[in-house]
Amino acid sequence: MNNFARKATTLMTAAAAIMMAVAPSAITPAMAQDKVVVTWFVGLGTGTNADQKQPQQDVVDAFNKSQDKITLKINIAATNQQAPDILATLIASGNAPDIVGPVGFTGSNAFINQWADLTQEVAKTKYNLSQFPDALLKIYADPANGMTGIPFAVYPGVMYYNKGMFDEAGLAYPPAKNGDQYKMPDGKMVDWSFDTVAQIAKILTVDAAGNDATSAKFDPTKIKQWGFVQQYGGARRNMSNFGGQPVVDAKGKVVISDAWRAEAQWEWDGLWKYHFIPNATDSASTALQPSEFASGKVGMAIAPIWYTCCMAASKAKWDVAVQPSYKGTTFAPADADTFRLSKNSKNLDASFTVLQYLLGDGAGTLLHAYGAFPARADLATATLKADATAFPSVTHWDIVSPQLAYAVSPHHESYYPNFSKGQDRFAQAWTLLYGDTGKTIDINKELDKLQSDLQAIVDSSGAPSAAATMAATMAATAAK
Repeated sequence: MNNFARKATTLMTAAAAIMMAVAPSAITPAMAQDKVVVTWFVGLGTGTNADQKQPQQDVVDAFNKSQDKITLKINIAATNQQAPDILATLIASGNAPDIVGPVGFTGSNAFINQWADLTQEVAKTKYNLSQFPDALLKIYADPANGMTGIPFAVYPGVMYYNKGMFDEAGLAYPPAKNGDQYKMPDGKMVDWSFDTVAQIAKILTVDAAGNDATSAKFDPTKIKQWGFVQQYGGARRNMSNFGGQPVVDAKGKVVISDAWRAEAQWEWDGLWKYHFIPNATDSASTALQPSEFASGKVGMAIAPIWYTCCMAASKAKWDVAVQPSYKGTTFAPADADTFRLSKNSKNLDASFTVLQYLLGDGAGTLLHAYGAFPARADLATATLKADATAFPSVTHWDIVSPQLAYAVSPHHESYYPNFSKGQDRFAQAWTLLYGDTGKTIDINKELDKLQSDLQAIVDSSGAPSAAATMAATMAATAAK
């Protein structure tokens, strides 16, 4: 925190939270003798909203009534802004909660060395991981710390498209099944790839005179509708549409791969050469509010499925399709939240029992409270049924769960040393790309500079990367 008063307030709140967590009156003598107490901390991600507190308490009560060996206690931070300091204080005082969540990768990264490896607990309890796609499980495979999470709330990347704009242009809709080809205007069947998306996006991009971006008469200064947008995207997530990679390799080196460079070039071309992607100035205009795709003036958007909530105010008829491929392979970066177990828990077995309940019997109530998409396919039906009622123009909700099989690892928010500063540097690169001066940059030179700056950021941390740590461990094991 930058403000002393705010810091003091936060620490007082943290101290109060600790006192509440360990107050003697909260635990009866019988409870202390007969039951293991497991603490669940909420606030590092979602869960602090007023309408979320009672459903979470309902799950706690239901769990406590379901068995007689464990007492689950919940500690909800006042706000998620205060939660990191509260959690840090709990850990420093030796009162680390047993369970933390739901929390995404960025929130977890602030406490990267605090999470338990669940591998042995999964093996011991024979917990069924086969209910999740392998690709989704891999995003929780931490090179240094093992399996630090099990899928819970997920938001796979999909292609949103404006059916009205496709109809007006006489274009076939994007595929609703991975591997299906796309029918071009001339009748030719082609792979549903980013190259195909670029061709279709140019046709959907139209100026004030009605000329599309394939016409010699097209005026890029008077665009009234655009073909494509990376909706609420970010540098690493956008580039992961062309494949995942660690920011830091096993030797501790930052490498911007050829695939990531190809994606950045694809975006630059769409922005400044073919003009089918709105730049920052376009996006800030009144024409593209409340958000680009929801405005009804963009033909296609790649976004995690949570973006559906942003479509409530849109009058456009839209649907969802599978993500396009790059070099014959589909990558669908997924946002994801789950529960983490503290490696300092004195009751890891009991904590894992609670975790199974949160992922199992309690999952339906919690997912509804969080407005989240289920990682479990058996729970997805109810969520999609509700979405179908809310958005009658969407006929292909069935494509959402299958996209989880194309989740990208490493995750686009996976940890590396000096993570926050590194993420800021990625954001600066994309601000430059989308800004008004983006049209004059040499994208590969900017990526070279990004790589160099990230290396300096990583090196300044004085800490080895997770990948480098894993490589050193493997080398030492092999030497023995």
